[in-house]
Amino acid sequence: QVVGRDVVSIEFLLTSLIVVASPGTGVLYTLAAGLSRGARASVIAAFACTLGILPHMAAAITGLAALLHTSALAFQTLKYLGVAYLLYMAWKTLQEHGALKIEKDIEPRSVRQVIVSGILINILNPKLSIFFFAFLPQFVSASEPQALPRMLELSSIFMLLTFVVFVGYGVFAASVRNHIISRPSVLMWMRRTFAGAFAALGLKLALSER
Repeated sequence: QVVGRDVVSIEFLLTSLIVVASPGTGVLYTLAAGLSRGARASVIAAFACTLGILPHMAAAITGLAALLHTSALAFQTLKYLGVAYLLYMAWKTLQEHGALKIEKDIEPRSVRQVIVSGILINILNPKLSIFFFAFLPQFVSASEPQALPRMLELSSIFMLLTFVVFVGYGVFAASVRNHIISRPSVLMWMRRTFAGAFAALGLKLALSER
């Protein structure tokens, strides 16, 4: 049984790593934070995106995600709130007041904005709840005597992986920050690219089905 559990843990780690490393709103936001505000902001953004996973984890563990799966109204409401926020992020980025607003100093207000935006990006994505609702049970045996602690353990591992991988993305972005912000044409291209990516993710969410 111990060997079997170790195998499942390895499979969980590999699957989680693939999911976490795949480009998405959290990765995009952390990259933008690193490029616009530096390494410290990218770590804060990674932390905020990780915190945004908590409600979805809780929903999956307690079974609340089933409501989103069965209730079209609940799913559509949360989905379009997420779409609206992603489009808002795209617009603010183009206006130079959003994810790619270049700042030399990180003020307390800016830190709060990074945290709030990072949390909202993940909270307003109903697909995450349904994903975890289907994802976690695959790695918990039906005969598991302590299923809840096991799911909490796996959830914590997933969140830790998320934070570590996102920090890696963000720190890399911060490392090339000076090369980008010193070139206005490159910065404009990056801003448009990120705005387009936020808008594309919003469109993808809008067209997604349960």
